[in-house]
Amino acid sequence: MLKEILLPDLGEGISSADVSEVLVSPGDSVSVDDIILVLESEKASMEIPSENEGIIKKVFISAGDQVKTGEILIMMEVVPVSKVEKKKTEEKVEPKKHKDQKTRPTSTPKEKPKPELKTKENTFASPGVRRLARELEIVLSQIKATGPKGRITKEDLHGYIKQKMDQGIGVNIQTQPKIDFSKWGEIETKPLTKIQKITGDRLQQAWQTIPHVTQFDEADISILNTKREKIKTEEQKKNIKVTFLPFIMKAVIKTLKEFPSFNSSLDHQGESLVIKNYYNLGIAVDTPTGLIVPVIKNADKKSITTLSKELMDISERARLGKLKPDELKGGSFTISSLGGIGGTYFTPIINPPEVAIMGVSKSVWKPIYNHKSKEIIPTLTMPFSLSYDHRVIDGAIGAAFTSFFSNAVLDSTTFD
Repeated sequence: MLKEILLPDLGEGISSADVSEVLVSPGDSVSVDDIILVLESEKASMEIPSENEGIIKKVFISAGDQVKTGEILIMMEVVPVSKVEKKKTEEKVEPKKHKDQKTRPTSTPKEKPKPELKTKENTFASPGVRRLARELEIVLSQIKATGPKGRITKEDLHGYIKQKMDQGIGVNIQTQPKIDFSKWGEIETKPLTKIQKITGDRLQQAWQTIPHVTQFDEADISILNTKREKIKTEEQKKNIKVTFLPFIMKAVIKTLKEFPSFNSSLDHQGESLVIKNYYNLGIAVDTPTGLIVPVIKNADKKSITTLSKELMDISERARLGKLKPDELKGGSFTISSLGGIGGTYFTPIINPPEVAIMGVSKSVWKPIYNHKSKEIIPTLTMPFSLSYDHRVIDGAIGAAFTSFFSNAVLDSTTFD
């Protein structure tokens, strides 16, 4: 007997749901209470079990479809209850023995195992576990199940994630499906450079394995700008370009000395914090082949002029591909500046094994009200973003760091 499986009334005014997973295919045998598909509504994720034993004949929906109450989802051939009960009854009835027949020990008929529910992954898990796995792009079939009847529990999923993080390789990212973009118009394929591939892998690993928090703030750099204009005029005669960056580096170093946890790294076991008593600042440089982060060593011991000269030199050689390997190592904190391009705020990704990075955006003049003088004063402000590893740094310390930095750029002695 063929039976149509319809989308049931989900209640609470919910008239439709999205098909998250279809766990059966035509020809599959299912038993009562076997999960045949998973749906997601606005309020919940739910598993739909089979109410009958039978064979799947046709599947009308696929993952990603939206279905409405009463819509036909699956057609299955149901095994009649009478036949099932009759078969069970026959198994229970013992044959009559002849009076002369010797009594023999009878073995209990072995229960016929339920047909295994075939799925793409051959896995069983609750909707909550499936949803979390989808969000993290984890393939459930790669996880060892410890729950009843081979179900994957939340503990199994969390254990898998921790194992991958301990290995430093992050969770699995599924390969993107191959798409023929030329169907919609003319295209051009441009291979990634080697640096783009390496940088991309490192950024992906950092984003997956480090719990990022980013705080946004802005600093009054009017005093910094006055100091810069004075030095800039003096150094132009020597063909030295003086930008905002050396001043920002000085203010960052002053702040790092006040908050040493930002100038640190977790040890290889993730159990101790290695505080660095040196200040080697990585500076993100955009090159024709991709992003590179050369390191200015012992930046705390150098003047604005010296930092300006080193920045000019190291940036030029980075673009020409002439940096030495040692010049890309040993950083303790990184600064990524988009000030010369534009934008307001962004989320810079931490450069492992460091625990924090600052992103600087384009400075703008703003009318700021001074409550003491009760005047509106034109003020040059610089938006900046601070990303940090939440395993090492709490939000309160992050806010204290940004506040201290904002005050540091207002102190002219910071740049001496």
